[in-house]
Amino acid sequence: MRHTRFPWRPAFAAVLIVALASAWATPAGAQGRPARAATPASTPATPAAPPGLDALVARVMTSFEVPGLALAIVKDGHVVVARGYGVRRLGEPAPVDADTRFGIASNTKVFTAVALGLLVEEKKIEWDAPVVRYLPWFQLSDPWVTRELTVRDLLVHRSGLALGAGDLLWWPPTTYERREIARRLRHLPLATSFRSAYAYDNVLYLVAGELIAEVSGQSWEDFVSQRILARVGMNGSNVRHSAALEPGNVAATHAPVDGRVRVVAPFGADNANPAAGINSTATDMAKWLNVLLGEGALPDGTRLYSERTARELVSIVTPLPLGTPPAELEAQRANFRGYALGLNVQDYRGRKLVSHTGGLPGYVSRGAWVPELEGGVAVLTNQESGEAFNALTYAVLDHYLGAPATDWVDAYQKVKARNAARTADTVAKGEAARDTTSRPSLPLERYAGTYTDAWYGDVTIALEGERLRIRFAPTASLVGTLEHWQHDTFVARWDDRELRADAFVTFALAPDGSVEQAKLRAVSPDTDFSFDFHHLLLTPRREAGERR
Repeated sequence: MRHTRFPWRPAFAAVLIVALASAWATPAGAQGRPARAATPASTPATPAAPPGLDALVARVMTSFEVPGLALAIVKDGHVVVARGYGVRRLGEPAPVDADTRFGIASNTKVFTAVALGLLVEEKKIEWDAPVVRYLPWFQLSDPWVTRELTVRDLLVHRSGLALGAGDLLWWPPTTYERREIARRLRHLPLATSFRSAYAYDNVLYLVAGELIAEVSGQSWEDFVSQRILARVGMNGSNVRHSAALEPGNVAATHAPVDGRVRVVAPFGADNANPAAGINSTATDMAKWLNVLLGEGALPDGTRLYSERTARELVSIVTPLPLGTPPAELEAQRANFRGYALGLNVQDYRGRKLVSHTGGLPGYVSRGAWVPELEGGVAVLTNQESGEAFNALTYAVLDHYLGAPATDWVDAYQKVKARNAARTADTVAKGEAARDTTSRPSLPLERYAGTYTDAWYGDVTIALEGERLRIRFAPTASLVGTLEHWQHDTFVARWDDRELRADAFVTFALAPDGSVEQAKLRAVSPDTDFSFDFHHLLLTPRREAGERR
């Protein structure tokens, strides 16, 4: 889903609940990479957790208003920490523990990459074979790109699609099934030439899910459940967004709405599961980190995947620009960055760092590991604060790297405050530049009608009383009122205020005074990129001879 929501806020007392997990080590005998010894006589003591860890977690949660958090730390094949902190739901006492489930969102992507790797090992597919060999019906808007796009290309964000393009086909939840989403991509224009630029996408992971189903004869959900989760022993995890709606030991979702952190509705549609559908726990994420660090080795002496697949997973395919971090985050300045197969790879303090983030409504997370240190960390939260998972992740990594102490909580608080001020300034400037004396060019009823976009579908605008109402036919939650902004631009104020994604709607008129087209753009620069309104080109549906 959103890379970090994504893609990735009232004060409360951090309630600390600790549930320690036993060490999980890999026995000798695994093929390829030497397995970690599992006998008590030969297994070294479990490495110590970072000093003051619980106090740090409490500070992170208080500073960034996170109700509940799950933390996994592994080192040298051991589970150092698998704990829950805080509460599952604000206002209720049920604690987060090591087995509380959180949506891990785009941290799911590496599971999809591993699933493809298993099919490569079985010689059912090839990484560099064209997708159309396995899905003959698949098309992108450019026929040449369609022919050349490979299985590997599905995972590495270099297809030519723009950032988040097509996400509106599944986010917010739509009526489109996964294959229909994949089929509609043929109508989505490419923004850059093939393989020339990085632009994060989710929709091609849905295509990867369809490819897995076609080749294996199992749905993505069944394949990942049986071939990956069950073998790793991730018995507390599942593979469906909709599972976040089920009762049990599940973290509720929270986000800041109108300046107050509160419970929000979780994302419950299953059409995007291959991009972001897994729900997991601290206990299970510790197991998964050890598999990734062990290059596919399992505790029973077998392998989940081969060493060759392990190398593929972390080999950079798409280079990323380096950029300049804010002064407070200078220690994170990278010398190289790139995207591999469902994973980000870069350097941190002189070591290779492999990681990914994830964001869903009310859930954000990060998994990160340093192969050279055989250490990693996963942070799962039930509030949309990337600052929280980053501050904790870098503090843990610094401890095992022996790096100078950095107050990451203070650093991220400053960066957050500056970003909020910048956003407020941008919005204020837009408001100041608004021509409040202007009026719409047409009577309101002349804007009403059914509009369509080639890749998305139908959007209706209706005059109800004295106001225009907009409805996105495939997306039940995208219903709102059009408030006049200036000239022929309105603002769509969504009825569901949890969306936090109001959008400008600008109409263009034809020479005869009829509406020729409408375009949308998010009002706030902080709107998540998965609300890809700006890729829509809405044109009126008209009967022959009709004039608006």
